[in-house]
Amino acid sequence: MPTPTKGPRLGGGSSHERIILANLATALFEHGHITTTLAKAKRLRPVAERLVTKAKRGDLHSRRQVMTIVRDKTVVHGLFTEIGPRYINRPGGYTRIVKLGPRKGDNAPMALIELVEALAEKVVAEATGATKRGAKERAAKTAAASPAKAAVAEPVDEAPEVADVTEAADTDATNITEDPTNITEDVADAEPMDEVPAPDADDSPAEDDDLPAEDEKA
Repeated sequence: MPTPTKGPRLGGGSSHERIILANLATALFEHGHITTTLAKAKRLRPVAERLVTKAKRGDLHSRRQVMTIVRDKTVVHGLFTEIGPRYINRPGGYTRIVKLGPRKGDNAPMALIELVEALAEKVVAEATGATKRGAKERAAKTAAASPAKAAVAEPVDEAPEVADVTEAADTDATNITEDPTNITEDVADAEPMDEVPAPDADDSPAEDDDLPAEDEKA
């Protein structure tokens, strides 16, 4: 079940509101723009855009659905032959509302609702080309950035080896500082070295005395 519109309806009831919107849509498609109150323009906009979407389809079923709202066959023919094909490249947003200010007398806010211009084929082609060029440029940038990332990533693999060496040196230093008793125990357990006997004082003069005797014999 469709959700009812919030706020008071246009006219005296729901049937009166449908007739008002149908007449406004007929005038909009006939003249291209109309001036009405802001409340009526906001209610008319979704109705008119749904009719344009049906006109873009162009089949017999859509034509019969439009004729239940727009009773003028001339307007329906123009809607399906001119307005519908005009917006074939536009996915939506066929109307525009421009505020005009308050009306004299009852100070009601007025607005101008009109059909927007059609998108030119050249503009659509340029937009499509720009999108494709942007996609190609992004792909080229990503392709150029991937070798640079690989080159930067190579030294990172060698970093853990240096870190392991430094960690091993730090652990050895900590072991030495934490257990100084091990060093003293090793020094105490080491065997004493043999002392070299000092030469006797009596032996050296005796050897000197023998030398002249040997010279005399010679």
